[in-house]
Amino acid sequence: MCRMSQPSPHRTPAAPPARPDASMSLLTHVMDHSLDEGYAEAAARRAAAGDAGLPRTLKAKLALAGGLVLAAMVVTLGAAQARIEAPVLAKEREELIDRVERAGAAADTLEEEIERLRTDVADRQREALKQHGGDQGELVALLSGATEVRGPGVRLVVNDAKEADTGGGGPRESSGFSDTGRVRDRDMQRIVNGLWQAGAEAVSINGQRLTSLSAIRAAGDAILVDNKPLVPPYEVLAVGAKNRLGTEFQDSVDGQYLHVLQENYGIRYSISAEDDVRLPAASSLIVRTAEPKKGAS
Repeated sequence: MCRMSQPSPHRTPAAPPARPDASMSLLTHVMDHSLDEGYAEAAARRAAAGDAGLPRTLKAKLALAGGLVLAAMVVTLGAAQARIEAPVLAKEREELIDRVERAGAAADTLEEEIERLRTDVADRQREALKQHGGDQGELVALLSGATEVRGPGVRLVVNDAKEADTGGGGPRESSGFSDTGRVRDRDMQRIVNGLWQAGAEAVSINGQRLTSLSAIRAAGDAILVDNKPLVPPYEVLAVGAKNRLGTEFQDSVDGQYLHVLQENYGIRYSISAEDDVRLPAASSLIVRTAEPKKGAS
């Protein structure tokens, strides 16, 4: 008969499974023994020798008390000095604010004086034109923008598209500007030139009177007229024959250009005939050359 083998009663038990953090034994050891063994032994020796805790001798206690008193005096003196300097700093701040306000008021006074002198010079120039220009004085003053203008004309309001984008796209034909819904300085130049060609006698943009020396430029996304920034909507007023002026402008090349901007880029505009249009005098008029009248002494 075959006899089946029996398992040995002294079989070696299976090894326990490895700990998940066995690979982190060094980190575990550092966390479990945060205090170095050498420091622990030194602390134990000091405790056995009776050197641990507060100083026992009178000299050591006096030194400790002196150190604490000195530290308290430093903190107290610092707090007292801060309290003493606080009103001084507040006073200096108030004096500085007062100086800034006085300087601002002085600058405003100077600006008012400059504006008064400019107005006085412009009045004297206009008076000189009237006295020495004869019958042509008023016409010269009107054409040069030296006087206010009032009469029939047109009112043209140009505004950016409702969803104007300041980013870039394809070029707007050959003008070199981004394909966006924002009104550019080149657009305003064409609009103003179109009004002049249609028969306008005087033109202003947002209250800025245009003359033969006026410049329409750009600074970033802003439009400048004689170095003064304008914000949309742009109100263009033109004095002239109101019915003919509006019709000829819209039929001109520049009027069609404005219509293309509306159709392709969403730029908004409206034009209307007005019975009474008022334009201010030019604020930057400068006499560059002058000649005596023929036959005058």
